[in-house]
Amino acid sequence: MPTHRKLAAIFYADVAGYSRLTGLDEEGTHHLVMKMLDSVAEQIKLSDGEVLRYAGDAILATFDSVVRAVQTAIEIQRRLHIENSTVDTDRRINIRIGINLGDVIDDRGEVYGSGVNIAARLEAAAEPGGICISSNAHEQIEGHVSEKFTDGGEQSFKNIGRPIKVWHWVPGGKLSLSTAPEYQTTPVVLDKLAIAVLPFDNMSDDAEQEYFSDGLTEDIITALSQWRSMPVIARNSTFTYKGKAVQTQTIADELGVKYVLEGSVRKAGKRVRVNAQLIDAESGHHVWAEKFDSQLEDIFDIQDEITDRIAAIIIPEVQSFEKKRSIKKRTEDLTAWDFYLRGIELFYLDTCEGVAAARDMFQSAVSADAHYGDAWARLGWCYAKLVMQSCVEDTASTLDQGFAAAQRAVLIDDDSALAHLALGTVHIFSNETEKGTEEAIRAVELNPNNVEALFAAGNRLDLMGRSEEGIDMICRALKLNPRDPARWRYMAYLSRACIARSDPDGGLDWARKAVLLKPELAEAQFRYAVALANVEHVDEARLALAKCDAAVPGYVASKTDWKPYPDDVRNELVMDGLRRYSLLG
Repeated sequence: MPTHRKLAAIFYADVAGYSRLTGLDEEGTHHLVMKMLDSVAEQIKLSDGEVLRYAGDAILATFDSVVRAVQTAIEIQRRLHIENSTVDTDRRINIRIGINLGDVIDDRGEVYGSGVNIAARLEAAAEPGGICISSNAHEQIEGHVSEKFTDGGEQSFKNIGRPIKVWHWVPGGKLSLSTAPEYQTTPVVLDKLAIAVLPFDNMSDDAEQEYFSDGLTEDIITALSQWRSMPVIARNSTFTYKGKAVQTQTIADELGVKYVLEGSVRKAGKRVRVNAQLIDAESGHHVWAEKFDSQLEDIFDIQDEITDRIAAIIIPEVQSFEKKRSIKKRTEDLTAWDFYLRGIELFYLDTCEGVAAARDMFQSAVSADAHYGDAWARLGWCYAKLVMQSCVEDTASTLDQGFAAAQRAVLIDDDSALAHLALGTVHIFSNETEKGTEEAIRAVELNPNNVEALFAAGNRLDLMGRSEEGIDMICRALKLNPRDPARWRYMAYLSRACIARSDPDGGLDWARKAVLLKPELAEAQFRYAVALANVEHVDEARLALAKCDAAVPGYVASKTDWKPYPDDVRNELVMDGLRRYSLLG
């Protein structure tokens, strides 16, 4: 009897980290995984695929069309990504999906052969929550699937006689080492020197001392970021782990770092105890650990010792002059520093009340120490934020106060990235884009690891027509800030920049990542609609615009004449799709 063979798109999915999850909660994990796999199987069937079998926590299926297989995989991963966004990081259930186009033996409802083996190997090579496909599958989807896959090069797999060229896709804006964005002209890879500083635990009896431990953490992040050879993950990303029990290796994998610094602070009266430990996440071993018991007035010496010891361990070959700290401009007044820490806690609330309260704290800091450069910079920045968030009616007077504070910061320390960034921000909201861009670029030159400066400079460079440089900087910022709840804005700006550079597919990719993170935001939905219309997905664009107005009535009408760029050519490129299909009413 002849063997029946057929050409099929082989779809293989498996749960990532199943053993670790069952270790946390065996029965609960089993129930959730089975429920999730049933949902995946149902989606495969609805997409004309055939589920052949379950294998523990894995599913094997086939499709007659590679395009259909890949589209189904993308939709499955998008849905799971959204569902996982509300789940603690260490309890998320992610799957990997591998897809191969191959000739298989079809026998009694099963498929066999090397094509199936390759699909299983591709699944193992995919990122958690991602998709990995073979080159022959990628050839079939080009021009038929709008999502961009990243070239993963050739890989050798166990029991496969030849190297296989692979392509990767990851949803939701998770930029990992293997999936750096195509638009990053100078790719930033967080190498073995990269470090993440987790929020130090507040061990004081007084819960109100939380601002102190958080402020100390931020000071250490800032100090470490001054070492140009040491990429440091931004505060907004590492603070997403605050109060959560997450394994160090998981954090390192998610942030793309080798080293993790963690610690605790106990403050009682005039005494303070700081415990710090540096962990090599690859091995899980402690590289360095120390306990500091001292008077509160020695806290600055403790910070210096922690950062200097870490630098000596991680980058011992680098000369000390590389670290451009502003110690001579740092306050030695504990009262001023305390006000500053309280201000920082409020600064990140991003509400009118929070920014106003932060402004008052920074004002108190500079009243206590008139030479406190960082406090002057933050004060100036607060005035700009009050205008940005439409918190004040008298914008001119508010910006004047912002200029006075930020310029004072620059006069105190012209080598401060924070001071130049603050001054540039005030310039931007005074409609002085060129000056604002110059100051942001100066901040990046002073501190290439300053995420806020990279993002600000990148956005402003794109607005001024230097889009290649701008996209590169925003991508670098995103790499150093992979878990910031506000990272959707980075993606929205990248979408705009790609569309303005006649790359509508790239624009759609970034806009989709942004809206996956913030589907409830009118602005995210509007950027998505813009991108969809520019690739002729008219019905989807119309639905996104409806979601805009559902979130904020009248939002679409307010964007009818949206002109993000100073020139008509790029503005017309951005708005072309919406206008061509009369989607703006």
